Amino acid sequence: MPFYNDLRPPADYETRDYALVFPKMTPAEKKRTIEGLLRLRGGFANLPAKRADQNLLIASWNIKEFGHTNQRLPEAFFYIAEIIAQFDLVAVQELKSGMADLELLMRILGSDWDFIVNDITNGTDGNSERSAYLFNKERVQLSGLAGEITLWDELTAGSAIKQLKRAPYLTGFKSGWKTFAMINLHLHPGDDADDLALRGEDVRLLLAAIAEKIARNQLWSRNLILVGDFNFYDADEATIRLIEGAGFFEIQGLKGIDTNASLTEAYDRFFLTRNDYFQVVKNSAGTDRAGVFTPFMHVYQTGEHATYREEMLEDYTGAKDLANDDVALERYYRHPWRKNQVSDHFPIWFELTVDSSETFLRNKLAQLEAL
Repeated sequence: MPFYNDLRPPADYETRDYALVFPKMTPAEKKRTIEGLLRLRGGFANLPAKRADQNLLIASWNIKEFGHTNQRLPEAFFYIAEIIAQFDLVAVQELKSGMADLELLMRILGSDWDFIVNDITNGTDGNSERSAYLFNKERVQLSGLAGEITLWDELTAGSAIKQLKRAPYLTGFKSGWKTFAMINLHLHPGDDADDLALRGEDVRLLLAAIAEKIARNQLWSRNLILVGDFNFYDADEATIRLIEGAGFFEIQGLKGIDTNASLTEAYDRFFLTRNDYFQVVKNSAGTDRAGVFTPFMHVYQTGEHATYREEMLEDYTGAKDLANDDVALERYYRHPWRKNQVSDHFPIWFELTVDSSETFLRNKLAQLEAL
């Protein structure tokens, strides 16, 4: 559970000096934040319960320009923390070069949570981005494996691509006796022919690198999860087939579900290997238990633009007269202002089985009975 000390009324501080993340929050801002958090918590009712030694809730979230935009209000950090805290392990994309926002977020999440990040990818193509993993230490631990997947000359011979624009971040985790590795991706964007070809070549080279590492037994685990913002469109079907042909299965419960805030594209995906002991929990219909959480159903809701009028007028640098044009104000609120508060992507999640002991015992019993 995140820390809520900042949301206490002034009288609470008369008897104790609570550590604060945002000491300048006004009582009105605190009240508004608490109301938003209560709505968010009501929206979590459809998420699976965390069951000790039984399951892990794994998520992925492209948090828009996290560490770059200065528009985020303190309440937005509480909403982001509240959402992340519902899961056990969260892969984050678009973490920018600055670490201040991440540090604020971790203070709200509290001491049960930790993180690991890679270096920024410099240059225009890299967009000064990092990848990160945030994880609840009570539920999942690092395995010791962490590194970026880099391509090599023999692999890229004949290709115009020598490295992916944003380095894939390979990191190992363990929970109980379950071990797996995640590869955090933010692929090239765009939907014209050149973009599709470039993204397809990126994926081809990445899969070839992974296959070579598996063949040489260089990976810490063969339980692999490709995760992140793939920037896939319907026209990327051939590239998706490449991934599936390499032995990865897309999470069924997320297929065809839009993950961007405009609800137009399924950019964010999970693909993972499967075996008897590495499985996704199924729902009652036999489908992978997974989903997309939509923050704007609960906070920064449609129609709330008047609530944030003063904050938006302070941020706005465009030419429109937002102070006297409610239609323009509402349009600015929906795009880009509230996306700059939370994100222009929604978090995706799935439930991983951690305890496969019964399957293991039954398999071994069958093998012994066959002797």
